[in-house]
Amino acid sequence: MARVCVVDDKAVMRESVSLILTRADHLVETFADPTEALPVALEGRFDLILTDLKMPKMDGLTLIRALRESRCDAPVIVMTAFGTVQTAVEAMKLGAFDYIQKPFEAEVIEAQVERALQHGHVCKENEALRTSLSDFQARHAMVGDSKQMTDLRVKITRVAQSDAAVLITGESGTGKELVSHAIHGMSKRKDCPMLCLNCAALSGNLLESELFGHERGAFTGADRLRKGRFELANGGTLLLDEVSEMPLPLQAKLLRVLQEGQFERVGSSITRAADVRIIATSNRDLEAWVAKKRFRADLYYRLNVLPIKLAPLRERPDDVPVLLRHFLDRGAKRMGLDSLTVTAEALRMLTSYAWPGNVRELQNLCERCAALVPDGSITGEIVEGWIQSGVAPVETFSRLRPGRMLEDMERQLIERTLKQFNGHREKTAKTLGMGVRTLGMKIKQWREEAAAARARSQAAKIA
Repeated sequence: MARVCVVDDKAVMRESVSLILTRADHLVETFADPTEALPVALEGRFDLILTDLKMPKMDGLTLIRALRESRCDAPVIVMTAFGTVQTAVEAMKLGAFDYIQKPFEAEVIEAQVERALQHGHVCKENEALRTSLSDFQARHAMVGDSKQMTDLRVKITRVAQSDAAVLITGESGTGKELVSHAIHGMSKRKDCPMLCLNCAALSGNLLESELFGHERGAFTGADRLRKGRFELANGGTLLLDEVSEMPLPLQAKLLRVLQEGQFERVGSSITRAADVRIIATSNRDLEAWVAKKRFRADLYYRLNVLPIKLAPLRERPDDVPVLLRHFLDRGAKRMGLDSLTVTAEALRMLTSYAWPGNVRELQNLCERCAALVPDGSITGEIVEGWIQSGVAPVETFSRLRPGRMLEDMERQLIERTLKQFNGHREKTAKTLGMGVRTLGMKIKQWREEAAAARARSQAAKIA
């Protein structure tokens, strides 16, 4: 449902267009006088504007010029009975999306409106992405002087020059999204959109619609045509976050796009081309996931062309002081403080801490310091109260790691943090830097595995 403004001095035309668009489930507001419509449009109330050309007081071209000079970005369709090529070209030069000649059929104007709305949606999304990316890069510099970070910067530079698929793996909070944006920002696709989709946040059907789009009437609730991420990101980059959570049937469809560069919208038999670079991220051991038949081996090999594995913060403790200073300076600036200082004892504790939530957890702690430390001095006593989450120190992880799977270590972290918060999933997920749904899926998986183990044990006893 879109908000549409119709401007025409003829009452019959206003009523006719309003009736057509209202039946198409749009909210329509009509104006006989363009001088009355202009200030309302400049408030940003409309997603689309349809205007006649020949009107008293102010013609359509003057209205379009006034809208564009005031940076109103709503698409404009010109309705005219005087639709010469010259008039149409002049309207388009002033910023009109398209024009339509009177008289017109209902189906024609419905299709034209749908095209204009899709165009406006893509323009707004691209602008929002550019703004958010600029803000993201300003707020999240890639900080760290360790060998792992130095090697990572070199690898990002090389990977960015390719168009092949990238698979970024690492624990939650290690900066997989930051690395994804850095790759796109240094690539030849940097001036095209980069869209992100969290594969763990949606059901299979919704995820398919988000990826490939759908036709109007394709399923219950599909009241209009919707372009998917592959269409909207055409020429750019598509980030598939937590790709391991994608249902197996959808994995097969994604594989086809990677192999052939083609797809169909849900409810359509028309094949469309997809010129999109794929970056996928996962906090799982995907090879183990493949062995368990939970992820397609052929899709894994298609995604794993250019692999990047991010080291957890506990394996690069030398970066902790640098990151700490970076986040504290940023927090102090935002809070209007001169500076935030860290005592030697507090720094020792922070450097030896295991950081189960990785860089994201450190960032959150610095935000807390900036907001809650009144005198700007962060002491060991303050830090101790905030990092006591029942998680083992770095030394314990060093003893556990040889011969143990990363998945087992992850389970220990989650179980201990759950215990600390008395089973509260939201607090646990926030502390560990993961989604609540992802945490729930892990717990469900462990329960199923435990039930299967009990069943095998009972069967062995009977035998």
